[in-house]
Amino acid sequence: MRPSVLSARFLVLLALLLPPLALSAQASAAKRGERRAETEKVIQTVIQGGAVPAAVSRLRYLREEPYAADLINESMRRVLEERVRRNLVAVLAGLDTRSAEPALVRFAGDGDSTVRMYAAQGLARLKSRNVQVLLPLLDDKSSGVRRDAARALGASRNPKMGKALMAAAKQEQELEVRAIMLAAAGETGDAKQVKPLKEYLTNDSESTRFAAARGLCRLGSPEGFAFANKLLGAQDRFVRRQGLELFEGVAAKKATPALKPLLEDKDRGLAAGAARILYQGGDSAMLDWLVLASWNAKGEEKLSYEKELETLQLQDDRRKAILRRAGVAQ
Repeated sequence: MRPSVLSARFLVLLALLLPPLALSAQASAAKRGERRAETEKVIQTVIQGGAVPAAVSRLRYLREEPYAADLINESMRRVLEERVRRNLVAVLAGLDTRSAEPALVRFAGDGDSTVRMYAAQGLARLKSRNVQVLLPLLDDKSSGVRRDAARALGASRNPKMGKALMAAAKQEQELEVRAIMLAAAGETGDAKQVKPLKEYLTNDSESTRFAAARGLCRLGSPEGFAFANKLLGAQDRFVRRQGLELFEGVAAKKATPALKPLLEDKDRGLAAGAARILYQGGDSAMLDWLVLASWNAKGEEKLSYEKELETLQLQDDRRKAILRRAGVAQ
């Protein structure tokens, strides 16, 4: 076939395809314009005193988080009222978008302690590596700021922060804040903190002992796992749940010996929690286990599995794919 004929056919095909493509692009742009218009309304509602949780939920549903972060950043330059500034930063922290990080870093040095606290919360959600703005907050006059700065430093997974967190914990007078600092020291991955954390396992404070064990478990320390396994072996349901909690954030490879047997436990809430922790630790098969267990369960038992699947924010299409693969749904 001659090139001229091919070119002519291509032009005819292009002429047929362009109108639908153009219409599709226009429709997509129109929908995005609608989402952005609603995003602007939600931010305005917050400025007028609207509830923060509802605003965060709606903004995340609209999936225009970067645009919302820009709007909040601009609004903060104009808003003077203390309560509104705090609410706007709380929304910004809840968006969980990397676009918010520069603003959150700036607000971490704000003159208002509540703004600093929300900024630290947002940086923790982002697992921000901007540790230099967080380190000074370990000495903040506000316990809430110290607490959330410690969480953010732990979430950074920066081993260099372990020593600073342990030093801060040693000086900290508030038990709750100290506990978070100890756990965060382990979360940084700094193996050098195993020895100082072990010293807290015999502390008079139960919350301090528990936090030290959490930090040790995060570091893969046998002493931490021994502490957790002792709790798992208790008769009391609440104590066993505490033991399970210590495995949060632990790699599945290290947690499997203790948690895999729990999948057969008569406490199905404990079993579901163990499966979720193993999945988050890297055992992908545990997601299928949770979905199929929920499919086969009834009543209150089903709620135990669904609670963990909700924590994982499992999308419907992925659930359906797992069920189809298992041959139990179309």
